[in-house]
Amino acid sequence: MEVVLPNFIDAERQEDVLILRLNRPESLNALNTTMRDELWQYLLLIRDDVSIKSAVLYGAGDRAFSAGADITEFGTAPSIISARSARENRDLWNLMQSLDTPLVVALQGFSFGAGLEMALYCDLRVAEYNASFALPEVKLGYIPSAGGTQTLPRHINATDSNLIIASGNPINAEKAYQIGLVQYLTDRSHYLQLAIDLALEISHMNPNVVRAVKRAICSSSEMEISEGLVYEARVRLSNILSK
Repeated sequence: MEVVLPNFIDAERQEDVLILRLNRPESLNALNTTMRDELWQYLLLIRDDVSIKSAVLYGAGDRAFSAGADITEFGTAPSIISARSARENRDLWNLMQSLDTPLVVALQGFSFGAGLEMALYCDLRVAEYNASFALPEVKLGYIPSAGGTQTLPRHINATDSNLIIASGNPINAEKAYQIGLVQYLTDRSHYLQLAIDLALEISHMNPNVVRAVKRAICSSSEMEISEGLVYEARVRLSNILSK
């Protein structure tokens, strides 16, 4: 009898844009081990296939982009050591943040825990009006474990970051837009198409320039401005010489 393997990430391509859908709507697109492994493979494809010039992530169903990690898997690893080894061998979040290819995420319903943290590794975030966002880990007795304490303050101010992380309480889409957590806010019938349109627009630009710009922006938080200006000039010169 043929064994049918799970398919928790659906992929399609529009021109030079890869569109990935988290496909566990019955579980609010919670990230389980299989979904993480599939997403890892697609992120490697985005990294290695230069014909992919931008990518879009979104969640299946109406209720959530992703409600975070699948808590039914908590404590199921054979040991703490094996669980840590699996994370280190496939460091999904480090791979996402290292990509030069721009990522656009379309957010509907809940983006909680690792779902929000995954969105924070994307470059552009489009939300629909009924979306809500939270890092509720503190209420469960632990801290965000997919980089939220580091990525959130890089996108919004420290006061709002502290409130979201320390309280664990959700914020609505309007608040998220006001504080800069999402850059675009629209109704549910348009949010996904807007994300795809943004990715298509990016894909029509010079990919070398786009990737260089992303590298320069991502590096800025790690440098003094004088270092950053030197880095920008070096990248600009490299881009000119490559033409």
